[in-house]
Amino acid sequence: MKCENCTKKECSKKQKNDDKQNTLVDPLSTNDENEEKNEFHKLAGAKIFLSDCLACDNCVTSEEGVRIFQQNQKEFFHILNLNKKCDTSKHKVLAVSICTQSLPYFAAKFNLCVNDAAKRLCGFLKSLGVHYVFDTTIAADFSILESQKEFVQRYQQRNQEEHALPMFASACPGWIRYAERVLTNPVTPHICTAKSPQQIMGSLVKGYFARQQNLSPDKIFHIIVAPCYDKKLEALREDFYTPLYNSQDVDCVLTSGEIVQIMEQKNVSMKDVAEVAVDSLFGEIKEEDIVRHDGRRSDGYLEHIFKHAAKELFDMDVKEIAYKTLKNKDFQEVTLEKDGETVLRFAAAYGFRNIQNVVLKLKKGKFLYHFVEVLACPGGCLNGKGQAQTEDGKPDKVLLSQMEEVYAAIPVRLPETSMHVQKLYQDWLEGMDSKKVQETLHTKYCAVNQTASSMDIKW
Repeated sequence: MKCENCTKKECSKKQKNDDKQNTLVDPLSTNDENEEKNEFHKLAGAKIFLSDCLACDNCVTSEEGVRIFQQNQKEFFHILNLNKKCDTSKHKVLAVSICTQSLPYFAAKFNLCVNDAAKRLCGFLKSLGVHYVFDTTIAADFSILESQKEFVQRYQQRNQEEHALPMFASACPGWIRYAERVLTNPVTPHICTAKSPQQIMGSLVKGYFARQQNLSPDKIFHIIVAPCYDKKLEALREDFYTPLYNSQDVDCVLTSGEIVQIMEQKNVSMKDVAEVAVDSLFGEIKEEDIVRHDGRRSDGYLEHIFKHAAKELFDMDVKEIAYKTLKNKDFQEVTLEKDGETVLRFAAAYGFRNIQNVVLKLKKGKFLYHFVEVLACPGGCLNGKGQAQTEDGKPDKVLLSQMEEVYAAIPVRLPETSMHVQKLYQDWLEGMDSKKVQETLHTKYCAVNQTASSMDIKW
């Protein structure tokens, strides 16, 4: 049977009706002697279905599979319990960074406004023993700004550089894994080199924040709360690892749904938790109200890059973007006209079917787009498979609709207007065009030859 996802001859999909017993780790004892196992009586393991993303098991090595399974609530509580032991040499500073697209899930699920949801989630995490709780908006600021700058450079070099255009967004790890492991060289040179918000947040926490707190990066255990499981794979990338400190930029990724599982196991509701202000990377300053970027259900790379390019390349101020729906609602186009000529043509391609069509056009040399915002999940990041799912693994359409309303109501802030970002460019990164910016905020995506044996992982 041909695989519908990666065009391999044999489909490696696994059925979703596996024995539920296999989805749980062993029951945890309540003995004081085994304190690190006594936080709850059951946990959902990091068991991920192939249909949830583009990274099928043929793209996951055995070693990666083992490390993925370690990224679950059990590992989180293992660190929490180590911090209760007398041996302070093993203590870690626990920092949790929450993705902006995760907050509408908590707000809609518990019938809260997004600011209250953020504060109650912060309160819950700190009640468990977490030291710092951040939101990832500032990391997305950096990612968008660097993507904007790179697109303008690529556009200006389009006649000299063969692979300058089109440029594909790089924020979605499911798409990146698929491009590197399956599509390879025809596609990877076109991927934007800016790191995703998750990995820039890792650099901020393990780099800037650690230095501010006089901490070695390996003394911080950094957790990301994200809307999808693909982020677990992204955290394992070798280019997001510091050998000097034997430290990943992100140590563990938990989905929004896994956080709710912790609440359920501890019999806690968000409405019963005290509100605690979200922390800032800048010392005693607490974060203000939650803000987002100018995207419909994601961080809005298309909107921000389009408006920036229109101004920088054609001196045109674009206030509102008019989307043209093509084959379906997850494949849309945006164009910029000047003097009767189409000078910019962008597209948003969400979900595998649309990505497949985009790649096919690229390979046939019939590609009209300058930039494509590519996301593995149909409907964008809010519809990540780590949240808003029914018990049978299908999208909870009612809850998702509520999440979209919550997300749309969050105030938009342009990344250029963030004073913290401007300060960090100067104080942390030594200027906007420095070598440190390239080293810290960018990476390289390239074809990966699979030499290791793949693992039969439900991804």
